[in-house]
Amino acid sequence: MPQKISNEIKICISAKGSGLDAFLDPRFGRAEFFLIVDNKGELIKAVKNTGIQAMHGAGVTAAQAVVDEKVDAVITGNVGPNASMVLNASGIKIFNGNPGMIIKDVIKEYQAGKLREVTKILPSHSGFGPGLGQGMGRGFGRKGK
Repeated sequence: MPQKISNEIKICISAKGSGLDAFLDPRFGRAEFFLIVDNKGELIKAVKNTGIQAMHGAGVTAAQAVVDEKVDAVITGNVGPNASMVLNASGIKIFNGNPGMIIKDVIKEYQAGKLREVTKILPSHSGFGPGLGQGMGRGFGRKGK
């Protein structure tokens, strides 16, 4: 039986600004804004991430804010394990977007089915690619003096 596709899909995109010309923010929990758009790419609203300054738990705080917006999908660069558990428990799908793209282009990639759905979550502070993120600037993984 074919899956029924709703015309009323809400998508949350982590962004470095409050408009569709902003760049995708690769950090879900520490993103400046969450842009809520419909499946046509129309901006519904921009939500300031209140958890951005949290010492710990920024991802969970951000995930709960996104859940409260009743979205169907999240597009971001990286989601930590705790935030992903919150999103997955609410049935929200997570997709990887390219941080070098503006939101308008990210939406086009999503609409074309070109974004990869995240099914395996990396541990916290694992970085954004091979050889990157060793310690994320916090002294972890650094060889001692």
